[in-house]
Amino acid sequence: MKKSICLLVIMLLAVTRLFSQNIDDALRYSRVFNSGTARFVSMGGAFTALGADLSAIGLNPAGTGVFRSFGATITPELLYNNTTSTFNNSSSDDFKYSLGLSQAGVVANIISHGTSSGLVNLNFAYSFQKTNNYNENLTIKGIGEQTSMAEYWAARSEGIYYKNLTGPEGIAYDVWVMDTIRGTSGSSYGTIFQNYGDGEYVFGQTIRRLVANEGYSSEHSLSIGANFSEKYFLGATLTINHLNYTGHYEHLEADYENKIYDFKNFVYTDHLEAKGNGFSLKLGTIIRPTEMLRIGASIHTPVIYKIREYYYDQISSEFDDGMQYSAQNEPMRYSYTLTTPFKATAGVALQFKKLAIVSLDYEFTDYRIARLSKGSDGYNYYDENQTIKNSLKPASNIKLGTEFRFGNLYARGGFAFYESAFAGSEINKGLNYSSLSLGAGFRQQNFFIDIAFVNFTSSMKYMMYFDPGYLEPATINTARNTFSVTLGSNF
Repeated sequence: MKKSICLLVIMLLAVTRLFSQNIDDALRYSRVFNSGTARFVSMGGAFTALGADLSAIGLNPAGTGVFRSFGATITPELLYNNTTSTFNNSSSDDFKYSLGLSQAGVVANIISHGTSSGLVNLNFAYSFQKTNNYNENLTIKGIGEQTSMAEYWAARSEGIYYKNLTGPEGIAYDVWVMDTIRGTSGSSYGTIFQNYGDGEYVFGQTIRRLVANEGYSSEHSLSIGANFSEKYFLGATLTINHLNYTGHYEHLEADYENKIYDFKNFVYTDHLEAKGNGFSLKLGTIIRPTEMLRIGASIHTPVIYKIREYYYDQISSEFDDGMQYSAQNEPMRYSYTLTTPFKATAGVALQFKKLAIVSLDYEFTDYRIARLSKGSDGYNYYDENQTIKNSLKPASNIKLGTEFRFGNLYARGGFAFYESAFAGSEINKGLNYSSLSLGAGFRQQNFFIDIAFVNFTSSMKYMMYFDPGYLEPATINTARNTFSVTLGSNF
């Protein structure tokens, strides 16, 4: 039989929970690609040693102490996300626009001594900013030359009595995408692509997956920062984190060329909604040994999220004889806890009087220590956490930003590189992210406006389902372009 998947894999799949959180969830909510003020993003987010920006306080709380007066900013953002997929030598393009609030915040003096020694000032700041934007559309399309999602379901079902099938396998059985093989005990399965075990395998169907993801993660930062003698800046930030994610895909397989006996198409829909809240603490310092040089560092404790999920899936099928079927599983609700990894940042900045700034940041995160826990049914996630530990690795990010001043006008540029979080044995070991950014600003004494453009790119491998030796991963190239405008005031 064509589908002689190794016994070990089948055993592992057979004990997988019906609806389970996994490494994808842990990494999705642990990675941070900060939005923020137009000045912040146009300089690549390299603000660990700079401060005096309301997005910077989420990176290094000591930046709160650098402010010298009351200030407020608000930043709307337009996202244009373009994806190109390649699957079995076929390419498809898709895109999505979204408009939203990237950042808003205020900062005020609590104490201001008007002196250049000792405690110069103590500031309090609040800032909201997005830490991820999940909005994207993705189309994958090609010919299934030797594979089908139905075969994946049949392999997962092997050894399970047909009346005990659950999850997508259960509803695939209900709509005749797969069935028991005649002459067996009712726990061995064939699919429509082999006439349920009565014929040779015939493929050649069109496979098309439409992915439509939405949502964002964000943090509300409550920060306090002190300025000592204009040389030492200390700060602490309490963050209240929020995530709202919708993952949705529709998987179609259709026999447009009429190659497969009695089969027209099936469509499987998978839908997940996740909402969560969490908190973390950040501590940081900035040292200015000379007027020109600034050195900064910060530590971010893990975010502890309590996440609630809603999930449903359904399937429909259509056959050449005119018969149509549909089935769905009961929607499920579940909750669990995710603890993200800690993060450490370090930065150095050079300020050339009032003419220019060059800033460089380094960030370190060990994604192996992300942890799932406290499932609402008492599940302990031991296996999933071992997978996270074995499949992920420590990652380093590098950010570089520049700013040039021409009187009241400013020109800015930035670059950022985010190293892959996957270990060397994973298919996405090369999933690095990079961004190029440009910006400009106009500032008067009490008012300023900044604009920014950021191009964020990545290339990943996407497995629609597990069929080793027959299914090749699709390649997804993403170009995420954002346009933002910050309006601000200082008093």
